[in-house]
Amino acid sequence: MVFDAAAGTLSCPGCGRQDNIEQMMDPLKSQTFTEQDVKEYHCTSCGAVIVTEPETSATSCSFCGSAVVLSDRLSGQFAPVMVIPFTIAKEAAMKAFKKWCRNGLLTPRGFMSADRVTGITGIYVPFWLYDLHNDIEVQAQGTKVRIYTQGDYRITETQHYSIYRKIQVDYVRLPLDASEKMNDALMDKLEPFPYDQLKAFKTPYLAGYLAEKYSYDDEQLFPRAKEKTSAYVDAFISSTVSGYTNVSYIDKQVDTTMKRADYVLLPVWMVRYNFNRAEYTFAMNGQTGKVVGKPPISKAKVAAWFAGISAVSFVALKIVSWTMGGGFL
Repeated sequence: MVFDAAAGTLSCPGCGRQDNIEQMMDPLKSQTFTEQDVKEYHCTSCGAVIVTEPETSATSCSFCGSAVVLSDRLSGQFAPVMVIPFTIAKEAAMKAFKKWCRNGLLTPRGFMSADRVTGITGIYVPFWLYDLHNDIEVQAQGTKVRIYTQGDYRITETQHYSIYRKIQVDYVRLPLDASEKMNDALMDKLEPFPYDQLKAFKTPYLAGYLAEKYSYDDEQLFPRAKEKTSAYVDAFISSTVSGYTNVSYIDKQVDTTMKRADYVLLPVWMVRYNFNRAEYTFAMNGQTGKVVGKPPISKAKVAAWFAGISAVSFVALKIVSWTMGGGFL
């Protein structure tokens, strides 16, 4: 049986049976495992040997195609708290990807046909969701400049201010992918995920998909979590000192603490695309359908686009010149 993203149930492709996962007991709840870095397993359907990488926690048998969940890699410290199930099936993901390719205004014509997909894989990617608390103290100097006319004089008045702010800022469910294999920038661009769709983790959600256990724990990724929020913290500080002509910061202290970090699995379709003997990798949010990646750019289309912009700008300047009494040649 495999997880049916469209129906949201555990389904049998052979007989059509469908089971409601929410009403099922998770098989892991009734089993006890010891942590082992096992790389070889046997398929429970055909008995074939399955060799996996240490991070893999769900896969499929290369011989019979059966879904395989490696339970010992989903227990203990590697047991996810929650999961967002796939809602976009493989066929729908392919259709959405092809539509996305056709929207590329500057991509080569051959790329827009989207007929060079070499592989599409549904993966549950390990993420940490952080709840962070920030205590912030800021000291700055601000100025307000007012320019006005008095009689025959044009006066510039500058007022100087000492600024102090003590701020508390919380960030909830900040996502960071915990897989060593995944491109961090690509995973960041897949946000936002619909966290209202988070469900208590049960292994049947993984059936028929690949899944990985985390490569980095929450403490190892905490510095990156702070770095990821730094731009938001700076923007929030700036919003509290608005109204000044200029602001120069003297001292800024940001103390970030981790209130909690939940280990979750989030759905991602990974698409491999071959074009002009080069392979491109794209990712699709398995819930929202958002596609991210860097497609090839057509030099001819870029040149034509700039030529068009230049021509329009030239005509616009000539019209302005003509309306102001100049020639129109």
